[in-house]
Amino acid sequence: MELGQVPKVFESAVEQIGKVVVGQQELVEGVLIALFSEGSVLIEGPPGLGKTLLVTVLARTVSCSFKRVQFTPDLMPSDLTGHSIYDMKDQVFRFNQGPAFTNILLADEINRSPPKTQASLLEVMQERQVTVDGITHALSRPFLVIATQNPIEHEGTYPLPEAQVDRFMFKLLVDYPPPADEVDILRHYTSGKDPGRLDDFGLSSVLQAADVLAVQQAVRNVIVEEKILKYIIDIVAASRTWSTVTVGPSPRAGVNMLIAARTLAASRGRDFVIPDDIKELAPWVLRHRLRLRPEAEIEGVTPDETIRQIMDSVEAPRSWSPGVDWFCWPFCWRLPWCWEAFRTSLPMGCRCWDHSTFREERWPMFLCSWICCCWSWPESICWSVVSPVISTSSGKHPMC
Repeated sequence: MELGQVPKVFESAVEQIGKVVVGQQELVEGVLIALFSEGSVLIEGPPGLGKTLLVTVLARTVSCSFKRVQFTPDLMPSDLTGHSIYDMKDQVFRFNQGPAFTNILLADEINRSPPKTQASLLEVMQERQVTVDGITHALSRPFLVIATQNPIEHEGTYPLPEAQVDRFMFKLLVDYPPPADEVDILRHYTSGKDPGRLDDFGLSSVLQAADVLAVQQAVRNVIVEEKILKYIIDIVAASRTWSTVTVGPSPRAGVNMLIAARTLAASRGRDFVIPDDIKELAPWVLRHRLRLRPEAEIEGVTPDETIRQIMDSVEAPRSWSPGVDWFCWPFCWRLPWCWEAFRTSLPMGCRCWDHSTFREERWPMFLCSWICCCWSWPESICWSVVSPVISTSSGKHPMC
């Protein structure tokens, strides 16, 4: 699959899921990005908000095998991974696969099972394999674990250990929908559509398992500049030393942020990562990896608030394209101030040497050259005209 086909695939999946799941745009996009990034997702929210429904519709959309496990206090590890049974006829042990052998696994209310059962998912989520009786069984790909937990009820629950939580690429929060979305939910029922019968919605499979693997391979071609890598590390490092944080994110957080940023950029039609991608993903990647100090929690400080403060303290990279030199320098040499201000204000992602589309990348430079050379405007006027055009964080004019 070509990288340019990823946005269309992403939009088609979102459209199909939107036929059943009303609103929850961030949740839908987060789950799809995790699927295309080979990550796992922890979804936290009150009951009745469509978490299980989303996973069911996702499995129907991508035409993958799907299994759901309701975690309870008496659930055993073998109930997830499978177990060996002695065959009396052939006098051999035969392995019976558990629910983990699927493409999409829903671990519903994962915090209701004891740590022994929760730990059985460690190998499944990280190595994509199951080891039983000393024999390793590989899981089929693509593979995605989506776990849910209820933040309200804490009786009879077992908080996930740090090693387990760190295996999740994202932690997504689900809140109550706005009144307009709730009205749309009721309209489903008044029109004779029941989410319990997905055939009523006319869903169609827009992806196969092979297509998901093709997308996962395609997003690896997304370009990540060195300054973006440093930006990710600066965020992770600042999180570890923040005043209200006792335990910060591991290096896996930076890796997950990088992988997810590539997928996000590809889904937005770009073959390069920009700082805004990192800013959008930071809460999803970091909120479950930060352990706040007790005094901060007493004061009502939340992980998301802490992440916002961290992101504000870390300067986002800004860069200019070397391709501007040969394009603009012959015209702007008479106005050093204008040229210097122009080139140092180009945002990360203006990659003229990789993109031949003049409308998207080259026309701001041409505009600067035209104003400076042909009209001979003063520097202040030139910059007042050009600056609003090229100061967007995406490196493109809103009209592009």
